[in-house]
Amino acid sequence: MGWAAATLAMAASAWVGCVSRPGASSPTQAVALTSGGFTAGIEGPACDADGVLYCVSYGTAPVIGRVTMDGHAEAFVTLPQGSTGNGIRFARDGSLLVADYTGHNILRVNPSTRVVSVMAHDDRMNQPNDLALAPDGTVYASDPNWANGTGQLWRLDREGRLHREAEGMGTTNGIEVSPDGRRLYVNESVQRNVWVFDIRPDGSLGTRRLFRKFDDHGFDGMRCDVDGNLYITRHGKGTVVVLDPDARVVREVDVLGKHPTNLTFGGKDRRTVLVTEAEHRRVVMFRADRPGRE
Repeated sequence: MGWAAATLAMAASAWVGCVSRPGASSPTQAVALTSGGFTAGIEGPACDADGVLYCVSYGTAPVIGRVTMDGHAEAFVTLPQGSTGNGIRFARDGSLLVADYTGHNILRVNPSTRVVSVMAHDDRMNQPNDLALAPDGTVYASDPNWANGTGQLWRLDREGRLHREAEGMGTTNGIEVSPDGRRLYVNESVQRNVWVFDIRPDGSLGTRRLFRKFDDHGFDGMRCDVDGNLYITRHGKGTVVVLDPDARVVREVDVLGKHPTNLTFGGKDRRTVLVTEAEHRRVVMFRADRPGRE
């Protein structure tokens, strides 16, 4: 039995009857899924319909790796020269959508042929960072400018047209759509704000409101569960914080390293939270009360 498999076996016994609930004093403990192979640029992450996990920066920066739930990791596809992946989401047709921050693109990867194509490009992009997929197939992208401490938001509509929805924000990073498709959440890593936008019927963004401000540590990726609770990686603190739809802290989970970069929901019941963690260059996981919304 390998290290990852042994860890999973111990975790499985620990998880029996140990589901955290709002207000619980002892959230489910995170355990490691992988033990190596990724660089400090590990990000992504996203699960396909079969529960296989995909993360960027496997071995080298341009390579997307895939990880099975027993911890086995391998290279899946190498992005074209000049491209480097960050956030990943799966489209409704099963293709991988990848934020390409060095090529200023949103890429599409055919999972069967592994052919990589440019889905959208705009020279006004800074460095596309993370993606969110609305229930109707609309794609939203965060686009920070780390040097200037600013950021933008983009919308890729269902006809393939790219629209700049917001500019002059802080360092836009994690991004997610509410389960009902009516709100878009985006955080600013440096400014430590989480904003919420109304989504209009055509997919464009309306009114922006401050959802929650934190006094310390940065943010990275975010995901919602089916009830609209928002899971946010706290970069520098080494946790995932869970906020309910009223922005109240439900719980905070230690993810075994100071630099969690992103997260997704996986497992057969979609209640396993998988977190990419850069300090130890690995994927860790913990159990959630409810499935992820996607």
